[in-house]
Amino acid sequence: MTKEQNEPTDQQITEAKAKLDEQTRAMVAWHFDPASGCPFWLEYAAGLPWDPRKEIKSYADLDKFDGFEDEWLRGGPVRRWVPKALADKPIYVFETGGSTGVPKSRINIGDFRIDYEMFSQTLNDEYFPKGADWLMLGPTGPRRLRLAVEHLAQHRGGISFHVDLDPRWVVKLTKQGRVREALEYKDHIINQGLTLLRAHDNIRCLFTTPKLLEALAERISIPKAGIGGVFCGGTQMTPQFHRFAREELLEGVSEFVPTYGNTLMGLACHKPFDPADNYDVIYHPPQPRAMVEVVDPDDYKRIADYGQTGRTRLTTLTKEFFMPRFLERDEAERTKPCQAYPWDGVANVRPFSGFATPVVEGVY
Repeated sequence: MTKEQNEPTDQQITEAKAKLDEQTRAMVAWHFDPASGCPFWLEYAAGLPWDPRKEIKSYADLDKFDGFEDEWLRGGPVRRWVPKALADKPIYVFETGGSTGVPKSRINIGDFRIDYEMFSQTLNDEYFPKGADWLMLGPTGPRRLRLAVEHLAQHRGGISFHVDLDPRWVVKLTKQGRVREALEYKDHIINQGLTLLRAHDNIRCLFTTPKLLEALAERISIPKAGIGGVFCGGTQMTPQFHRFAREELLEGVSEFVPTYGNTLMGLACHKPFDPADNYDVIYHPPQPRAMVEVVDPDDYKRIADYGQTGRTRLTTLTKEFFMPRFLERDEAERTKPCQAYPWDGVANVRPFSGFATPVVEGVY
């Protein structure tokens, strides 16, 4: 694909922006309406000298809010985040972090299903066959990933097999310098995965993380094991690993689909593979339901220039969860829209270098 073929039209960009502005107005109206909004935002609005429902007319207007605070999601009562209009629905709570204190919690009802059904539409049925079973070899426990991958498999007509993996234990071992135990735990995970692959010959699709994918490929030929497509996510996703995975780990046979997702935002899809990108790992958020932007670390309201490095800022705009202008623990480069996703992307996401204490990454 040529550079010109990969670029969106001005009309596509304009229409995408209009949908984002429309989604913003609708979600602000929903979350700040006393009849439908959640207790947290209704109480927050009572302390404002202005009315969000009257003054937020576009996505850019969300800058009128102060940044979303990390600590708001730590601890309870968690039901303060449940919109009144959805209070009679079964509520999930998913966690992120938790290795260094109280984890952040996010309520969920159906967003994780919607996110992964949207993602399913981007998968190539040749490599991720409908009706095929999946192996989920990644973080489980209180995270949404386990249920989300299972729903993805079911949505595509398959069944998902799982291996237990506690990343908090891995982080603890790593912090304590217990490298041998951490590697033993990784071997334990891989051995379970191999057992499932050998026992169930309908497993054709795999979700895993970069380190576990590499560890699995050290033991078996992934294509010869019958895996056609690998959906992969994690902080170890670099351009070097991207190329290594496509050319070596998957032997140029199986499909490789990198993603960037988290409990708070949802799932950002990778730009369709283009050799001209030099294996940069470029993600585009699920606009208009959520946005990921690259901002000046010293001024979170200033969007970085294209190609410039900055901190990632998340905004989530669904009926279940409203989160404006949240600074993530990651950094990336801002990239231009593409034809498949006519809005900005982020490249080569990695832990934010501006922290005094580096983020600990485990073997998973």
